[in-house]
Amino acid sequence: MAIRFYKAYTPGTRNRAVSRFVETTRSEPEKKLTYGSVSRNGRNNRGIITTRHRGGGHKRLYRKIDFRRNKVGIVGRVASIEYDPNRNAYICLINYVDGEKRYVLHTRGIEVGNVV
Repeated sequence: MAIRFYKAYTPGTRNRAVSRFVETTRSEPEKKLTYGSVSRNGRNNRGIITTRHRGGGHKRLYRKIDFRRNKVGIVGRVASIEYDPNRNAYICLINYVDGEKRYVLHTRGIEVGNVV
């Protein structure tokens, strides 16, 4: 993961580091594997703030990640490496031979075109 470190020209850039997104190969997510989730922003069912300092930010789509990896014996190929706003790791889109697509967490060494 390529990381850009800023020089401390101002207090806002001191200790700041951002990703360069060099590894990502696709900008738009797979539509069938995403869905919206309700952002509570620290509010309860009555709309009252119960947890302070929550909320704001950019709206995010949740990507459905396959943590079980239960497709045994079916070959899949890495189609793309994408950014996921809900976690610190990148995710990989895998196209299986039977036509199914799934997201899995990106591990070090996986590139586009690898067989999983």
